[in-house]
Amino acid sequence: MRILHTSDWHLGRSFHRVPMLDAQAAFLEHLVTTVRDQAVDAVVVSGDVYDRAVPPLSAVRLFDDALHRLAEAGVPTVMISGNHDSARRLGVGAGLISRAGIHLRTDPGECATPVLLRDTAGDVAFYGLPYLEPALVREGLGASKAGHEAVLTAAMDQVRADLATRPDGTRSVVLAHAFVAGGEPSDSERDITVGGVAAVPAGVFDGVDYVALGHLHGCQTVTERVRYSGSPLAYSFSEHTHRKTMWIVDLAADGALAAERVDCPVPRPLASLRGRLGELLAEPAHERHRDSWVEATLTDPARPEEPMARLLERFPHTLSLVFEPERAPQDPLASYAQRLKGRDDHQVAEDFVAHVRGGSGPDTEERTVLRAAFDHVRVTETVDEVSR
Repeated sequence: MRILHTSDWHLGRSFHRVPMLDAQAAFLEHLVTTVRDQAVDAVVVSGDVYDRAVPPLSAVRLFDDALHRLAEAGVPTVMISGNHDSARRLGVGAGLISRAGIHLRTDPGECATPVLLRDTAGDVAFYGLPYLEPALVREGLGASKAGHEAVLTAAMDQVRADLATRPDGTRSVVLAHAFVAGGEPSDSERDITVGGVAAVPAGVFDGVDYVALGHLHGCQTVTERVRYSGSPLAYSFSEHTHRKTMWIVDLAADGALAAERVDCPVPRPLASLRGRLGELLAEPAHERHRDSWVEATLTDPARPEEPMARLLERFPHTLSLVFEPERAPQDPLASYAQRLKGRDDHQVAEDFVAHVRGGSGPDTEERTVLRAAFDHVRVTETVDEVSR
């Protein structure tokens, strides 16, 4: 069976205030064309179809058009909800839509209810694990504790139990939206850390033939059978080195697997430039970035005059301007933002405690309280967004 694996469409999202709807429409056109030209048997979409729980109408129209075109192509499609989606909204009409070959899996209670597709070698069971917010699904899944590894383990135990009841030779594909250890994140994914831990081990998914992951925006191979497709478009300048693709996976009758990448359309290349303003404006090698979306990080010791206007003269599509002056680490004028770079909210809070106590940071019990407070805020925000 030939499977096309994609994820993280984020329909409705902009890139530094530049609307991306036309680029997203071009990607979906490319997806449908690829399905037809490459004789794809099934499409899997591993979450974050939309960029937010209540997407704009233009994004909903684009999604509706994509569903119609996939249905018209006669190729079954399996989709799950991601942490950006409203599972309830995305799953509306799932039973009816399934009659057209579009299978939406947004209910955690249906993790072990596969979509069964058949080829000449027999059945392939597609199990959809939507994004599992630990605090919200732990009880329903019977997980041992409220953490990503615990709830995914509980869901996969149900998957393996169901698979054991299937006829011998039944192949299996799992769709999941999660941060799996070994994956490389970017700046454009929403934090899903719980209890200080975001990543789960790849071994959680043992026992199935292929795991189609979503959440991380870079296309990558965690193991031969566990892969991220990545987002089809770049949504942050941290992705300027990404090659945006989809996976085409050939699953043989004996479970053997072969995978190849199919490039996605690039609306405009990205460039992340760093240096003093004069150097950026004069460097001949930068001429190739004239038509790129540009992020410029200026290292001038003092802020230059009208830097954005001057950059736009050479790079008309400059979207982001960052100041990181060249200063010695001990310089009292060193940027506070620079000192915080790479530190998460919990680490910043711990640093603040140490600062007000004259260098004495929080003890183990206080760290636990801080971590619980941050987790509570994040889960509350998730519930509020989904409930709107």
